[in-house]
Amino acid sequence: MFSWLAGMLSNDLAIDLGTANTLAYAKGRGIICSEPSVVAVAENAKERKILAVGTEAKEMVGRTPGSIRAIRPIKDGVIADFEVTEAMLRYFIQRAHNRTRLVRPRIVICVPPCITSVEKRAVKESAMSAGAREVYLLEEPMAAAIGAGLNVTEPTGNMVIDVGGGTTDVAVISLAGIVTSSSVRVGGDKLDEAIINFVKRKHNLLIGERTAEIVKITIGTCMSKGSTRTMEIKGRDLVAGIPKMIVMTSDEVREALAEPIHQIVETVLQTLERTPPELAADIVDRGIVLVGGGSLLRDFDQLLRDETKLPIVRGDDPFTAVAMGAGKALDSLDLLHEVAMS
Repeated sequence: MFSWLAGMLSNDLAIDLGTANTLAYAKGRGIICSEPSVVAVAENAKERKILAVGTEAKEMVGRTPGSIRAIRPIKDGVIADFEVTEAMLRYFIQRAHNRTRLVRPRIVICVPPCITSVEKRAVKESAMSAGAREVYLLEEPMAAAIGAGLNVTEPTGNMVIDVGGGTTDVAVISLAGIVTSSSVRVGGDKLDEAIINFVKRKHNLLIGERTAEIVKITIGTCMSKGSTRTMEIKGRDLVAGIPKMIVMTSDEVREALAEPIHQIVETVLQTLERTPPELAADIVDRGIVLVGGGSLLRDFDQLLRDETKLPIVRGDDPFTAVAMGAGKALDSLDLLHEVAMS
């Protein structure tokens, strides 16, 4: 009786549990928070204590003393640290309910289509331990398609590319199901890593993850067109061991990103090769929808257009498309039961 009452008083939630960022959608209220998937943990021989979650924890990345670690509990779209993920989910649930602890919401969680049955169970158990009443899992490309305004229940082909922090998911959707899909563990994090390695190799300079992300957002590009942009970056000189500043150009960033971007393009082409001809005909007419934070990289849509010779449509708000799609499914339980993973 108490559990039923706690459920009735709770706001149902849809959570896009991303490698880089977690977004939460509350039923009837829209997206209520968007924060980095980072948890700051103080560790000693006896216990682990959660110090901060989200934006506050991300500020600590690369700046913590030995006793504190800034952990990213989601790796390549799946749970890498069960205990810390549970603490992060509990934080988002309580935040949605103004810090109230006695709540039991229904939760929809978005996961990559390549997730294994063991990983599915880990996600569900984490959400239940964090206080969920019911847990539904929804594939990220399906949620992205719903969030981009596509009618996924029709017998027509819709193709979605979701470039996230840890993975890039490519899927062809028809009749509320995924007909063919591919996932590659390349996303925003791998792009940051490529920039770090390039700067280390070419300039003998060691930079942090946050600096690499700022470089990617500010002067990152996929194609050489227009004027070359420059940016000052700071790090540690690997030869002298002292702090140093260099000027990096957009052409250098494009060179650094070439390999991971090529992997994403290859995954898209492989998915198109496996698409049934009738659905391929629909994709020629309707184009490919591009979503996810990684899709905001400058000229990425143009590069895909050149490689596939197909129309590429970037979603209205690529960053929130998955969370909005999961939220729409949450608002319509009939649709949720149709598209949720069994």
